[in-house]
Amino acid sequence: MSRRNGSEWSLDERVAIVTGSSAGIGRAIARELAAWGATVVVNARADERLRPVIEEIESQGGSALAVAADLSTPDGPTRLVERAVEELGRVDILVNNAGHGMIAPSEDLPREDWERTLDLLLTAPFLCAQAAGRHMLEAGRGVIVNVSSIVGHVALPRRAAYATAKAGLIGLTKTLAAEWADRGVRVVSVDPAYIATEFIQVSMSRDNFDKSVLERRTPLGRLGSPEEVARAVAFLASDAASYITGSSVLVDGGWLAYGGW
Repeated sequence: MSRRNGSEWSLDERVAIVTGSSAGIGRAIARELAAWGATVVVNARADERLRPVIEEIESQGGSALAVAADLSTPDGPTRLVERAVEELGRVDILVNNAGHGMIAPSEDLPREDWERTLDLLLTAPFLCAQAAGRHMLEAGRGVIVNVSSIVGHVALPRRAAYATAKAGLIGLTKTLAAEWADRGVRVVSVDPAYIATEFIQVSMSRDNFDKSVLERRTPLGRLGSPEEVARAVAFLASDAASYITGSSVLVDGGWLAYGGW
């Protein structure tokens, strides 16, 4: 099914795990990696949420495996990776995408919401990277792509837990990249701005603004699409990006470059 010609632009015979891939950016990433030739392990907390994604990938000639796992639990990340290896024999690509939003005044943010956000957005990616990294290091090759955010680079009010987790994920990316580069494993982050998903619809409703505000603030004049993020992830996961590691790749329509309002 690979839509790319040439070995560097192909993910044929690769096994890719995409966490949080039942909707939004994660679902688009799973579809894109399958289109590049990878066998994709799709993940959510419940099996029923994954069936439409599997059917979508298979209808386009791709191959996918559904693995339900709650990554916020202590054994969820390990169970996900080990099931993928058990069923498919290897793991070549890990995309840490699973997450949720957290918008609240910092002075009122409950400790349980702080911990729940960091558990899913930072601890779970580390544990997934640790579990997948052991297999990649043994094989002498692999790629981990962490989906962070522009909020890992700049501050927005009422997002203390979310911003802390995303900034931490960028730090984790750099550390693992430096530590594992000489053993064949690349680690990068993809940092989107505002992407047209249900997640952003919720954010707009909670902060009481509409899409036109974001479009005016973005130099390209529009929100990004999940597919635009997915294409960046697929490129970074491929051998065409073989000299890229430890980097944060912005998919933000120029948001961070622009200092106006």
